[in-house]
Amino acid sequence: MFCRNQTSRATVARGSAMEMEVKRGRFRLSVLEDSAQDCEVQRRIEREVRIREGTCKLLAACSQRDQALEASKTLLASNSRILALMTQLQRMKEAQAMQKAGRRSSEGGSERLPCTGKVAISDIRIPLMWKDSEYFKNKGELHQCAVFCLLQVGTEIHETDLVIVDRTLTDICFNEPVIFTDVPPGFDLRVELYSCCVEEEVSAGFSTRRLSRLGSASSKKFMASLETAASHSSHISRTISVGGSSPGGESPVLLPALSVRGPKYHLLAHTSLTLCHVQNSFRTHDLTISGTEDSSFWLPLYGNVCCRLVAQPLCMTQDVMCGKIRIRSDTNNEDWRDVYGVLNGSDLKCYQQQDDTEMPAFTIPINKETRVRATERDPTLHTQSITITNQCGDKTTYTILTHASEDTHSWMEAFWQHFYDMSQWKQCCDALMKIEEPSAKKTVAVTLKQGSLYHEMVTPSSTQTRNHLLPPNRPVSSEIQSLLSTYYNDSY
Repeated sequence: MFCRNQTSRATVARGSAMEMEVKRGRFRLSVLEDSAQDCEVQRRIEREVRIREGTCKLLAACSQRDQALEASKTLLASNSRILALMTQLQRMKEAQAMQKAGRRSSEGGSERLPCTGKVAISDIRIPLMWKDSEYFKNKGELHQCAVFCLLQVGTEIHETDLVIVDRTLTDICFNEPVIFTDVPPGFDLRVELYSCCVEEEVSAGFSTRRLSRLGSASSKKFMASLETAASHSSHISRTISVGGSSPGGESPVLLPALSVRGPKYHLLAHTSLTLCHVQNSFRTHDLTISGTEDSSFWLPLYGNVCCRLVAQPLCMTQDVMCGKIRIRSDTNNEDWRDVYGVLNGSDLKCYQQQDDTEMPAFTIPINKETRVRATERDPTLHTQSITITNQCGDKTTYTILTHASEDTHSWMEAFWQHFYDMSQWKQCCDALMKIEEPSAKKTVAVTLKQGSLYHEMVTPSSTQTRNHLLPPNRPVSSEIQSLLSTYYNDSY
């Protein structure tokens, strides 16, 4: 009947021995959840390590500028994810150690936690400030840089598309929305702008020899190295210290830095966006610029970033509570009405029937100015009731009756939680903000005309089989195929 798992909490007698048992059960459940979270974080680390190792091999063999730039971007993003996951794993291990030592915090199930939600950033614009001689008079060397943004909330990290910037552009634009899920209201969205000098870094970073010119033996040797890297990465990931710190008390060493030739990205600017920056409009934020003008990756930034940052808390998009109730208003001495109530967002919608969700019979506004209280047991009604009064607008007082005292407690708990969620998400609960979904990325058909690394490895004598570089009795492993296809479909 109810949309949130509030029923078990409602059926527990206050101050009873049963409540203590439930708390103990929650404690045991939290230990199991911590163990499951450990496994999930370690699984994600192992995946990123495999991507990291495979990308290093791909980068070492790149022969085209665009491929090298994309591979280097993927490598940087993968390293950032590994670092974030390792940090989270260390914190989880420290929390578990504190629990075992009997120093549990006040998380025994009584502390109220706000709901999570979606946070989306889109239409990123970073204005440039070129000199007059460079932009208007088109004088000087055409300085080109490859730039992208790395966006991070906790362990969730996304990177934007790559943009080649020179003096013909007045703004660096990243149009596609990036959506973060399961974000708490106290989130910190870090925006980092990375830059790489195309002429200097790429020309010196990789060999100009094309893989299509490699002999069959060299091609097989390259594929064998890919196979070795994929299997070796699993061993490396298992050697990572998951205990949080080394025996000497120092921070764990992440992974050995791999010496890979190729483009090198540098942090050009960064900023942090929080809940106070969320608005249902296009806004400007300050950037902290790194580097100096004499750096090869330097670009004349104006010092601001413009973007649209919106959020959708779960309390605004999902049903907080629902069930059969009796309701009446204090106007005109209305009779009791049996309805199906749904608490969602800024409304308590009352339908004639449970299946009748097209149009509610009437709606009660629920916002920060709404006052909800449980009345004393009425001997004539033989149960407690709930009154809802709005301080502004519709000042009608509504009285709600449920079919059981447990249901009354569940509705009150739902209202308390809902008001707490709204108090934490603040302006995000004034109205439902619209989040645009990213456009579906086109899956490019793999053909020889693409000039991708996968097909540059095809030798003339291997056009009759899909396993181009290996003997017929040794197909390419599914893991390597996955690495190659994932990289060239740009689905990291």
